[in-house]
Amino acid sequence: MIADQIARITSELPANCRLVAVSKFHPAEALMEAYSAGQRIFGESHVQELQAKHEALPSDIEWHFIGHLQTNKVKYIAPYVSLIHAVDTPKLLQEIEKQGAKVGRRISCLLELHVAEEESKYGFSPEECLEYLASGEWRQLAHVQIAGLMCMATNTDDESRIDRDFELARHTFDEARNRFFPDDPAFCELSMGMSHDYKLALRHGATLVRIGTTIFGERVY
Repeated sequence: MIADQIARITSELPANCRLVAVSKFHPAEALMEAYSAGQRIFGESHVQELQAKHEALPSDIEWHFIGHLQTNKVKYIAPYVSLIHAVDTPKLLQEIEKQGAKVGRRISCLLELHVAEEESKYGFSPEECLEYLASGEWRQLAHVQIAGLMCMATNTDDESRIDRDFELARHTFDEARNRFFPDDPAFCELSMGMSHDYKLALRHGATLVRIGTTIFGERVY
């Protein structure tokens, strides 16, 4: 039961951590079952699918975009998206600024860290992330709120490797906050951990965990 899984997972989360129910490829009926159980944050990674669900489902849902976002798709979600998790280039931030200005919104974003041992992952290396923040370019973006960092750990059964990935992300988050956001309470989110590794992520202070399969079962393609 979707409701049972949500209740179990949320009971495991500390007070400062929220559940993002990853609902991509699952039908609106499944989301409504989660909604009826009290879940309000849903994560999608395809703009067209998100558009359809946003139009069909209750207006108090907080939509998070968790996938790789192409610049030409930003305009479609800019009017309503609550948080963009995976901002992987300065160019994408510039486009979010442009579209945020058009709709009169300041859009919350997380910078994506590449900490995994896989070439396929997007994102800034920790060094690139800190260099970008040190450049100060982002301070000119009036319609972007950098709210924290996100990462995906290495896809492996080696818990020590996953643990190191999350530890590096946490260290980078702490350094970024202390150096660039010491007086900005909005820089507070560390999005990491999925169905198979969220308990490890919690040990390192995740404030958002992105869980899909455990809640909804295997994806429906």
